[in-house]
Amino acid sequence: MSSEIEGKRPKGSRWKNVYETLRTEILSLALPPGQLLDETTLAERFDLSRQPVREALIRLAGEELVVTLPNRSTIVAPIDIATFPKYVEALDVAQRINTRLAAELRSEADLKIIARRQREFVAAVKSGDHLAMSEANKRFHMAVASAGRNPYLASFYERLLDQGRRMLHMHFEFLKRTQNGYLLTDEHDQMLAAIKAKDVEQADALAHAHTRQFRDNFIDFMKENYTSDVALNQIRAAE
Repeated sequence: MSSEIEGKRPKGSRWKNVYETLRTEILSLALPPGQLLDETTLAERFDLSRQPVREALIRLAGEELVVTLPNRSTIVAPIDIATFPKYVEALDVAQRINTRLAAELRSEADLKIIARRQREFVAAVKSGDHLAMSEANKRFHMAVASAGRNPYLASFYERLLDQGRRMLHMHFEFLKRTQNGYLLTDEHDQMLAAIKAKDVEQADALAHAHTRQFRDNFIDFMKENYTSDVALNQIRAAE
């Protein structure tokens, strides 16, 4: 059965469905951090041989979404709380510089794209779909980065946004439960207004506040659900 189905697919695309499905499940936390990803089990699930499954896992490893252990087994990449302060530090720098550049260099066409991405994010928030929200959030921020006209800084920013997608889902869960979901949409609107006004310092300040809000809400979520007060107090002290 497996070989018969595989034979009907273009040879170079057999891994794509596995990759896209697993990526969605990892980002949405349907596959939790640390979950074992057994090639044989996945091959049976997708009715494929192990080769396209292996190719999908290699690509996910390239995005740092899975990790290959010394015994050659593969797991969903853990979320390392101990390194969270360093991640937020890098995110803050990237977010601020890209938003500053956007305020300085944006065109009218850029403003239209950023505004469109913000409308898409608002629609995603209303849908309650966290995966759609994180995708729309990334598109909004990458539209801002594009307006900054520095592809190197934009690329660095995109990598950080991708690495933080699972943490962002936890962040959204916290906002949903505490009824503070409006904060993100309001902050995006304020950032857009500062970029439109070419107010570089205000854009910088808003980008910084945006990162801090994500940091604080993520830590509060982890404090309630996963991690001890002691560990999280150490994280706060390290920032």
